[in-house]
Amino acid sequence: QVQLEESGGGLVQAGGSLRLSCAASGRTFGSMGWFRQAPGKEREFVAAIRWTSGLTAYADVVKGRFTISRDNAKNTMYLQMNSLKADDTAVYSCAAASSYRPMYRASTYDYWGQGTQVTVSS
Repeated sequence: QVQLEESGGGLVQAGGSLRLSCAASGRTFGSMGWFRQAPGKEREFVAAIRWTSGLTAYADVVKGRFTISRDNAKNTMYLQMNSLKADDTAVYSCAAASSYRPMYRASTYDYWGQGTQVTVSS
């Protein structure tokens, strides 16, 4: 049974940093990614990584501020978030895909975590 468990969310002041983790159990994947959803808004792509090659992709709004990485031995993905802004406030969810379809599409992903709240105060 596949399980994705996020951790690391919380409250931080604007300009601060947080690191999210997503521990995967049950199997390995082709890609893993982070999506977020703010109140009243649609879910949006944040970042993703190909598990084997390490190829990454980022949404334009987080480029240069967020870094996605993975630890193959621990089957864990990370999202280092720096220079956080109030607009980054959202529930962040990790997702895992068996396939190698486009990483920015939510429909690519087969499994989803419960989500972790990130709140950035201005």
